[in-house]
Amino acid sequence: MENGNFWLAFGLTVFAGLSTGIGSALAFFAKGTNTRFLSLSLGFSAGVMVYVSFVEILQKARESLIVEYAGRFGMDHGEKVASWYTVLAFFTGILIIAVIDKLIPSLENPHEIRRVEDVIRTGKKDPRLVRMGLFTALAIAIHNFPEGIATFIAGLSDTSIAIPIAVAIAIHNIPEGIAVSVPISYGTGSKKRGFILSFLSGLAEPVGALLAYFILMPFLSPVLFGFLFAGVAGIMVFISIDELLPTAREYGLHHHSVYGFVAGMAIMALSLLFFI
Repeated sequence: MENGNFWLAFGLTVFAGLSTGIGSALAFFAKGTNTRFLSLSLGFSAGVMVYVSFVEILQKARESLIVEYAGRFGMDHGEKVASWYTVLAFFTGILIIAVIDKLIPSLENPHEIRRVEDVIRTGKKDPRLVRMGLFTALAIAIHNFPEGIATFIAGLSDTSIAIPIAVAIAIHNIPEGIAVSVPISYGTGSKKRGFILSFLSGLAEPVGALLAYFILMPFLSPVLFGFLFAGVAGIMVFISIDELLPTAREYGLHHHSVYGFVAGMAIMALSLLFFI
């Protein structure tokens, strides 16, 4: 693997992960939550990730597996085996992120939206807010590990796929930053603490990328790459359906999330066409 590929993939992962700090910074200056903007943005992110997962990532995963299994079993049988393993890896990715999601208590689940104005009304220096912020930070960090791996693996494979994925995940991390920083800031009376903890929760993504690099990359082969890439597609589809779209609908009108979703798919499609 070239160093340039590593640094690009890692840089995109850092950018996506530390966007929680953007959400924290927005919370400092906002007296209310711009729900329409967040709804459109989260729907947009979901559209990008769903489209690229089904149209591009799964295809690349299958092609990578065909390289291995066509040589073993012949082209016809090899394609069938590769297709089955691609589907298996896809649903394995969904299962992994679903289990992670299930193990997090609903009260601290980052899928539960936090509006700036709702937390402000509860008052300052409330230990309950601090506890909520700490557990939310932990929950987000756990969720961000597989997201970091997904962004990093995409960055190693194809820049045209990795950049939109990184932007989509970055947008998705902004409200997560708000979810951490607001309760900590108003629970302790210190905006600095809220920002630092929100920022640190996003570090889980580059940490996940480094773990993937040091643990998985020494064994990288077409088969492992195919399984990883298909699993990444499953993770991103689950995040989009379970987290981004429901949260987008909670923040705004139903059609805002739909319009954002369609726009995300359209822009992702155009960007892929331009890179062909």
